Amino acid sequence: MKQHRLAAAVALVGLVLAGCDSQTSEVELKSPAQKASYGIGLNMGRSLSEEGMDDLDSKAVAQGIEDALAKKEPRIKDEDMIEAFSFLQNRAEERMTALNKEAAEAGKKFLEENGKREGVVTTASGLQYEVIKKTDGAQPKESDVVTVHYEGKLTDGSVFDSSVARGSPIDLPVGGVIPGWVEGLQLMHVGEKYKLYIPSELAYGEQSPSPAIPANSVLVFDLELIGIKDQAAEPTEE
Repeated sequence: MKQHRLAAAVALVGLVLAGCDSQTSEVELKSPAQKASYGIGLNMGRSLSEEGMDDLDSKAVAQGIEDALAKKEPRIKDEDMIEAFSFLQNRAEERMTALNKEAAEAGKKFLEENGKREGVVTTASGLQYEVIKKTDGAQPKESDVVTVHYEGKLTDGSVFDSSVARGSPIDLPVGGVIPGWVEGLQLMHVGEKYKLYIPSELAYGEQSPSPAIPANSVLVFDLELIGIKDQAAEPTEE
């Protein structure tokens, strides 16, 4: 995270906070501008919290933006602010490094224990799977497009995505998904249901696509292979 990014984020939060009456914690959220302002502050606050900035002083942020709007002299020197930004940046990076390491170790421990359970198969890549429902249908290739139903969870059971909950299966290219799915789908037969336990290195690693999926997370998927689409049979546009 760069210093200018942190500075811009703090300034934006301050801009939102500055619109509030500093004498009260209550704000009106009636007009589109007020609602949008609250939404900006909420989203930015979440972003800062995810980056380890969960102890910023909102009153100090608001005071800074109020002083700027009133064209008052800054209460601290620029070099002091730069030093403070550097401190927060370094501390946030240290926190994230520690959290990532902790998550990686927890994932490794989970897979070690899970691999001992009866019915769980561990492949050479480290992917683990259970066959929940077995059939003799066709198996897809990496070049195929398949129709699947799935539910994705973290190891604590919290759901982060689910086509089942949406009530609609999806079509996807076997070769266009995370490595754990690419391998897992090619093990399956049409009509089968698997439970996949995907190590972080076969999923998203440290580059999480969503706040719902912490970095270095082991992902657990209930996966049903509904069918393999016959691309050759699909009508072409004239």
